Amino acid sequence: MRGDAALQKAKSRSMNSNLFQRSRRAPAWSRASVAGRVQPRQLAFSLPHAESHSRDNFLEGPANAAGLALIDGWPEWPNRIMWLAGPEGSGKSHLAAIWAEEAGARSTTANALTPAGVPGALATGALVVEDLKAGDFDERALFHLMNLAREDGAYVLFTGREVPASLEINLRDLRSRLRALPTVALLPPDDQLFRGLIVKFCSDRQLSVDENVVSYLATRLERSSAAARQAVELLDGEALRLGRPVTRALAAELLRDA
Repeated sequence: MRGDAALQKAKSRSMNSNLFQRSRRAPAWSRASVAGRVQPRQLAFSLPHAESHSRDNFLEGPANAAGLALIDGWPEWPNRIMWLAGPEGSGKSHLAAIWAEEAGARSTTANALTPAGVPGALATGALVVEDLKAGDFDERALFHLMNLAREDGAYVLFTGREVPASLEINLRDLRSRLRALPTVALLPPDDQLFRGLIVKFCSDRQLSVDENVVSYLATRLERSSAAARQAVELLDGEALRLGRPVTRALAAELLRDA
């Protein structure tokens, strides 16, 4: 009898528990109503990503072969001061970073250079001066730099989008010095290098893409490293915002709306 009573009591507790669980769950019409009124919002966070400027991560091709040969040829340069020219995103900064690592060079931008800061900039005997463009640097500082580098036997690598002869320089002596510099030019990427750049920029952002996406972008973007970098950045942000993978369809939507 006591066994039957215990069994009946257990069944009663189980039934009450089931009824309690069902009573806590909102009915289907209520859940649908709430879902219709409140939509979750996708938040996109722009997280920093590391773009490697190591030699192992440099993509070689005919367009940058001359620049790579210059870096690999150091210290046997035809002149201790060299100029590396190329369009935006062509690899100037990457090549300059490779050389700076090899030569122990300091790095600065042209517009940050001052006459008083020249001796310190050349303290290691090697210096990268990036992004020289007309009207955006102190001509006296640059002239002082070239004179002191010659006196000290220091190496200097200038980078800029234009060749020195295209720059409008007011100081006549500086103008003649710059135009006499040996110049190495980087070219826009060919198809193979361009596809490789798209893959590299995706990899830098840890984006997984297939060949369909790469081919679609490669045939529709301007043939430049800057355009490829910008497209991948936009794709990354849009995929994160929408909570979607990076696909050919997403790329098509993005380029259509651009």
